[in-house]
Amino acid sequence: MLINTLKQVSKKTGLSLALAALSSTAFADDHHAKDSSLSFKTEKITDTLYMLSGEGGFTGGNVGLSVGEDGVAMIDNGVSSVIEILKAEIAEVTEKPVDYMINTHIHGDHIGNNHAFGKDGAKIVSHENLRESLVNNEKNSGPASFPVLTFNDRMTIHINGDAAHIVHFQQAHTDGDAVVYFKNDNVLHTGDIMFNGLFPFIDGSNGGSLDGVINALKGIASMTDDKSKIIPGHGPLATRADVFAIVEMLEGAKASVGALVKEGKSDEEILKANPLSKYESYSWGFITTETMTKQVLAAFR
Repeated sequence: MLINTLKQVSKKTGLSLALAALSSTAFADDHHAKDSSLSFKTEKITDTLYMLSGEGGFTGGNVGLSVGEDGVAMIDNGVSSVIEILKAEIAEVTEKPVDYMINTHIHGDHIGNNHAFGKDGAKIVSHENLRESLVNNEKNSGPASFPVLTFNDRMTIHINGDAAHIVHFQQAHTDGDAVVYFKNDNVLHTGDIMFNGLFPFIDGSNGGSLDGVINALKGIASMTDDKSKIIPGHGPLATRADVFAIVEMLEGAKASVGALVKEGKSDEEILKANPLSKYESYSWGFITTETMTKQVLAAFR
């Protein structure tokens, strides 16, 4: 259902999602109009872990929530315009404040509410590249939105009887991607390295790459098993089989486009040939089959 919602919303709202995802800042969504039809659905995954996903329109990426005796750790926080309904949904799960806010990457549809949770006292956690980008951006929303805990390769937060391993994958969706794996509960949040059932957005302007996404997805598969629950950046709750399916699609897309590149075809000729037509089911309003072909072509140019 969430995949259909994303496809419908991208058609109805045009560039609203594109603005949030394409921006080099986390705050491109500041002027999005509030929509009274928006809401969140909370899916309980384990005794302590929850996935919050938007309904009725675009609220941003999927949110992860760890709640227990030690406190609350949250992964991503949606677009800035949904802060009120997001906090209301969290309050349905716990009255405790958010202690740790883990950012998976720079885009405003995932960390558009950093400033709000930062002002409330949450310790914001991210890869060091993400913090640097926020601090250096002239449109940043101030120190309250900046991560106060950063890492280069990996770090672990021990909370609620689990070890939340936060791992960086290089040059994937962006240059500051982090996945969060709750080892004991066997639940992993991928950020936008994984779009479940949808063509991914590869943000080359922020250091992303096709090969990096493929390598990161393989890394995610190696961290998990067939019993793992995987929270994607967008799309429904996933399994490792879904990760393998996306890897197969991306490698197939690269091979199909690469064959035409090897033949000496121009970009225009390749787009006209539509080599990714067999993956049309992954197409959506922002990343259409043609757009995905262009992203694959970028890996060869």
